[in-house]
Amino acid sequence: MAEPSTKNCSKPLSAEPARPREGAPRIAIFTDELDWHVERLIKGFARHGARAVPVRLSACKIDTTRPQHIAIPGFHGGLPDAAVVRAIGDGSLETVTLRLGVLHALGALGVPLVNSARAIERCTDKSAASFLLAAARIPTPATFVTGSRAEALRIIRSECGRAPLVLKPLFGAQGWGLKLIRREEDLPTTKEARGVFYLQRFVPPRDVWYEDMRILVSHGEIIGAMRRRSRRWITNIRQGAKPTPCEPSARERELALRAAAALSADFAGVDIIAGADGLPMVLEVNSMPGWSGLQSVTPFQIAERLAGDIMAAIGAAARRANG
Repeated sequence: MAEPSTKNCSKPLSAEPARPREGAPRIAIFTDELDWHVERLIKGFARHGARAVPVRLSACKIDTTRPQHIAIPGFHGGLPDAAVVRAIGDGSLETVTLRLGVLHALGALGVPLVNSARAIERCTDKSAASFLLAAARIPTPATFVTGSRAEALRIIRSECGRAPLVLKPLFGAQGWGLKLIRREEDLPTTKEARGVFYLQRFVPPRDVWYEDMRILVSHGEIIGAMRRRSRRWITNIRQGAKPTPCEPSARERELALRAAAALSADFAGVDIIAGADGLPMVLEVNSMPGWSGLQSVTPFQIAERLAGDIMAAIGAAARRANG
C-alpha cells in the first residue's frame, strides 16, 4: 500500500462550522489546512460520537472582555472539550508566541490538549529536547548547540576526526534543512544557520541501508512502529524512505515511552536509531508527528485510536473536575 498523498487535499478551513448536535463533545483541531491527517481525525472523532472542528491558531485571540478571556472560532463563545494541535503555523516570533499563548490559556482553563504548549515548546526546540533527554539519562547521539560559529568550528575540529556531524535547524521537521558536516568548509555562515548551530554526531549505517525506527506513542502506550529504510542518509518518509512494519524490542519500547514522558508529550513520534554497538538511541521526539507512512503498514486506523485516547482524556478530566 502506498503512502497516502496529502498534496491535493488542501482546502480552505470553514470559518463557521455548523453547530454540533446537542451534547456531543466538540474537539478543536488546530491546523492550517484540511490535509490527510485532519480528515482522518475528523472521521475518527465522528466514530466516537464527537464533532471535530478544524481551526487556525492564527484566527484565535485573547479577549479579556469575554467570560473565558479567549475566543476560538467555530465554538460560539465557548470552549472546545479538547484540542489536537496539528500545526502552529509559520510567522514571526511574536505571532508564534501568541499562538502558543492561546494554547497555554486553554491548558489553564482545563481543556485537554494533545499536545500541551509546554510539550510542543520542548519538542520543537531541538536544543531543549536534547538537554531534557540527556537529563533523563536517555541515550542519544552526542549533541552540541551553540550560537557562535567559532565554537561550532572548534567542535568540528574536535569531533569530525571520529565521525561526521549532522547540522539540523533548531526548528525543523520531516528531514528538511539537514546538512552533513565532514570538515570545517561544510559549515554554513551564521546567517544561513539562522544564528544557531545544532550539531549532532552522525550515526553511520550498519549495512548498505540507512535505517531508523519511528515509534508512535499515545497517552503512555505504544500505538505502532515502523522501520524507515533508505539509500540516502535522511530517512524521513517525505524524503523517499520506505516504511516497513516492525515490533519494537522491550528496550526500544522503554526508550520511546521514557522519551515522550521526559518531554511531557501525550502524543509523540519517537525516532530511534541503533548505534555502532547495536544499542538503541533516541534521535528526537516529535510533538506533531505525521503517521501516513505508518498507517500504510498498520492494519487499524491510527486516527480512530488517537481519537479514542483523547475521548478517554476528556472523561478523566471531567471526573477530576467533579471530585
